[in-house]
Amino acid sequence: MKILISAYACEPQAGSEPGVGWNWAKQLSAMGHDVWVLTRQNNQNNIESALHQFSEDSQIHFEYVDLPPFLRAWKKGRQLIHLYYFVWQMLAFFKAKALHRQVTFDTVHHVTFVSARMPSLMGLLGIPFILGPIAGGEHAPWVLRKSYPFAGWIADFARDLSNFWVRFDPWMHLTFATAQRIYVTSSQTYDLVPRQYQSKCSIQLAIGYEGDYIEKPPIQGDEQDIKLLFVGQLRYLKGVHFALYAFLALLQTCPNARFTIVGSGPEEMWLKNIASELSLDHQIDWVPWVERTALNEIYERHDVLVFPSLHDSGGMVVLEAMAQGLPVVCLDLGGPGIIVDETSGRVIQTQGISEEQVIQYLEDAFCELAKNNKIRQQLCRGAVQRVQAFTWRHLVEKIYGQSQLAASDTMQKEALSP
Repeated sequence: MKILISAYACEPQAGSEPGVGWNWAKQLSAMGHDVWVLTRQNNQNNIESALHQFSEDSQIHFEYVDLPPFLRAWKKGRQLIHLYYFVWQMLAFFKAKALHRQVTFDTVHHVTFVSARMPSLMGLLGIPFILGPIAGGEHAPWVLRKSYPFAGWIADFARDLSNFWVRFDPWMHLTFATAQRIYVTSSQTYDLVPRQYQSKCSIQLAIGYEGDYIEKPPIQGDEQDIKLLFVGQLRYLKGVHFALYAFLALLQTCPNARFTIVGSGPEEMWLKNIASELSLDHQIDWVPWVERTALNEIYERHDVLVFPSLHDSGGMVVLEAMAQGLPVVCLDLGGPGIIVDETSGRVIQTQGISEEQVIQYLEDAFCELAKNNKIRQQLCRGAVQRVQAFTWRHLVEKIYGQSQLAASDTMQKEALSP
């Protein structure tokens, strides 16, 4: 197929949104499709220096679109980035329209931004339009916001209002209406899509894993010398404050346990103050953000990944840790709640429970894994097996298999119609 990808963010050797755009292009090209990618001009140098990753017979083409330099300051502001992105979408549409006259695409696919709040105009090309996977409907239950810092309350309330507006936003209605298939990352984002378009929706993560798999060797030493690990931005929504209270309780029965927290962010001092108030200074290791190669070494030295995020649509760190043989303790919210199951970790149910209960259930999971090497070893093996269902290739093949079936059904209906 001749596929046009709209990837505002697309960059090799990058995480988050740019990594999503790059991996879609890479995987579709590897599957033998003729792939054309629309992305931003500022990605050009990094993309062209990485084109050697594609085989010589690959049909991969990058086209660059951007706003004039004097308008690029918009994207540095939290609100103006939305305006910048929308104007970029308009320019990208006219570029796509011109390309379509030359190439005659079979499908157009919007992959980044991975947001249910930001529109795409690609459906106006008049060819099958795949949207997503998109995210953004994930939200923390109100009862679990009680201990937020004030800035967290404001940020989540603003997010709630933004999500409420999606149901009335004419540009998002146009985006949903023109899509043949819509992929969303969670049931919460599914609920965000207006009801008349939900029949087009399927739930699918927006991220995949690509790398090595390492099974941990048999666990040695004292069962209670467990080493917990958190990796990510230090923000209120990551739920690290819950993990700190649960870790304090774990120390009552497993005094040799350790907790390493890797990352930085706006709530770093807030979290460090909580740790100090709980007298955890000597049991916690705070590590600034590190490169991925160093992160792999950190995974190797730890036993369990703790990732109690309250609204994380993906959770790339969860896939990476599982591939390194670490079981994961998380909440049943967002992407981590989909990735992790009973064979690869412990998922804390949040429906109708309080913050105190979440902390208790986290403590129970920590204690179980600290005191039972047999269960922990089983979960280590299960984590490596489970993550293999979430590779980039598996994700891309699943979506394009479903999309081709949908296109075939449409053609059959048109052929049978009078």
